[in-house]
Amino acid sequence: MKNQDNYCARNDIYGMMIRLYARHNQVDQARGLFFEMQEWRCKPDADIYNSLIHAHSRAGQWRWAINIMEDMLRAAIPPTRTTYNNVINACGAAGNWKKALELCKKMTENGVGPDLVTHNIVLSALKNGAQYSKAISYFEIMKGANVTSDTFTLNIIIHCLVKIGQCGEAIKLFNSMRERRTKCPPDVVTYTSIMHTYCIYGQVENCKAIFDLMVAEGVKPNIVAYNSLLGAYASRGMHREALAIFNLIKKNGLRPDIVSYTSLLNAYGRSAQPEKAREVFNKMKKNSCKPNKVSYNALIDAYGSAGMLKEAVGLLHEMEKDGIQPDVVSISTLLAACGRCRQITRIETILEAARSRGIDLNTVAYNSGIKSYLSFGDYEKALELYTSMRESNVKPDAVTYNILISGSSKLGKYTESLRFFEDMVDSKVSSTKEGKLSEAESTFSSMKKSGCFPDVLTYTTLIQAYNAGGGWKRAWDLFKEMEVNGIPPDAIICSSLMEAFNKGGEPERVLQLMEFMKKKSIPLNQKSYFEIIASCTMIRDWKTASEMIEYLDSSLSSISVGTLNHVLNFLGKCGKTENMMKLFYKMVTSCSTVGLSTYAVVLRNLLVVGKWRKYIEVLQWMEDSGVHPTLYMFQNVLPYIWRENGMDFAATMQEKIRNTSALNTGLPTQKRLPPSVMSDHHHDWPY
Repeated sequence: MKNQDNYCARNDIYGMMIRLYARHNQVDQARGLFFEMQEWRCKPDADIYNSLIHAHSRAGQWRWAINIMEDMLRAAIPPTRTTYNNVINACGAAGNWKKALELCKKMTENGVGPDLVTHNIVLSALKNGAQYSKAISYFEIMKGANVTSDTFTLNIIIHCLVKIGQCGEAIKLFNSMRERRTKCPPDVVTYTSIMHTYCIYGQVENCKAIFDLMVAEGVKPNIVAYNSLLGAYASRGMHREALAIFNLIKKNGLRPDIVSYTSLLNAYGRSAQPEKAREVFNKMKKNSCKPNKVSYNALIDAYGSAGMLKEAVGLLHEMEKDGIQPDVVSISTLLAACGRCRQITRIETILEAARSRGIDLNTVAYNSGIKSYLSFGDYEKALELYTSMRESNVKPDAVTYNILISGSSKLGKYTESLRFFEDMVDSKVSSTKEGKLSEAESTFSSMKKSGCFPDVLTYTTLIQAYNAGGGWKRAWDLFKEMEVNGIPPDAIICSSLMEAFNKGGEPERVLQLMEFMKKKSIPLNQKSYFEIIASCTMIRDWKTASEMIEYLDSSLSSISVGTLNHVLNFLGKCGKTENMMKLFYKMVTSCSTVGLSTYAVVLRNLLVVGKWRKYIEVLQWMEDSGVHPTLYMFQNVLPYIWRENGMDFAATMQEKIRNTSALNTGLPTQKRLPPSVMSDHHHDWPY
């Protein structure tokens, strides 16, 4: 047509061709026609711009989409809601949720209000960017603005709730969708998300029940729904049920994909049938379904779990021949297999293979290697690998310490076992679960049976573990056992026991322990002071609290400012402003490190009880001591001053506000407001 002599370029033809290319994701061709039509002096309209932006949106080319919208603005064509939706969608598809939110705000500012499609696109952007909590907050804003949600909206929220562990809320939302079926009926995506939720928690029966409910309610399952149920059975090694679902996929006219084959393979692997798993793997290749990294790792795990290390290692080479590079999961699986097959020489080979391929080990891989070494009784190699783990900045988890503590204990290395336990407590790794605590107790008992009697450090470590779990009774029993065994307690173990008492709601015992420490001439440390004052606030024993503040006077300079700030805040919250100020005076006179954080604690608590004159006095101390108050410290007291008609003070505060504002921003000071204006607007000041 273009080669004809009488060819005349037309907007409608170019628009149709650009939309055609866009529909088939041929972005470069669509963009080429867009520039060509302008050379033929055809002016693109809003529909053509939107078609081109939509093409780039589908291709995930968000920068191009924004550039085209800017061209549209330069051509004096105002973007429509469709334009903004396409550009926001392009950003969201690429995981650029910040840009998506920025464009949504810009859209509103330009007078193009968002609709439900816009909101859904923003929610998708937050989901794609793994901002699950933000997506839920955005949904709450939608509800507050009376935006009616649809099924697509609620599917995103269910997905986000599952991701942040609020599965109960996800199921409630699903049930509410079923109740108002006429407005937001659950679709196949909704049912699949709920099936996935039950699958995560190993509730295969519930997963199957949701699948049956979906079929009963007339929603046709797709391949993803079948794969979810297949994966649930595979995770439990239920190979017969998994095979039945696999056959059902084919029977219902769907073609099994890579996920279907891998799940069935995994089901056989977990039921200790590596040969069957290999058959599924070969069938997958035969049916032109190329295995991926996950498929190979599942088969490696099947061989490794059955102790067939030679075949598992052979797969590592096979996957490389197929152009698939092994990853850290492959290495972890092989390391675990070495322990099962009791082949220590292979561990070094596999670790070297990981190094030569540039594969960085993660926590799971290190755990597998350490466990395999300890299963052979090679403590030195296990310790070497643990040291390498720390040097590589890979953070050990509870499983790491569980392996080290248990393995060392079995080898009779009780001192080392306790050292690992101390490391775990110091690293604040969760160790308070009953199972892990029982391991520590078992190691503790083994020490005593072997004649290796625990010292005060050992008792302290176990008491701290009980403290973290809220088990003050067991901590107290252990403390009494230590006394019976003639081991003198120190300040650290006493302060740990005090913390356990306070956490367990036994503040009276803290004061009893304080008397015990005095009797035994055990000096109070920082933690003890804090726990004693905390217990006094619980039982309203202000006399003892005041005495403790007196005791603090002699050792004030040695106590950290953080601890003193905690004590000040405790006293302020309990309404003991005089005691708080008494301690504060001592800090000001004896500590050279009283900074903005301490002043902020005191000022906040003074304002709560309405002592604004004292507040102003403390502000003056701040300025005299060279600590610059923040703008809000001046602003916060103004409503209290106005309430009691302290106009002279108000004028002073306003002068300080202007000076502070000018100092912070570099702007000239503004004119003072007349009193009438100040009184009319005093409620606008931030509290």
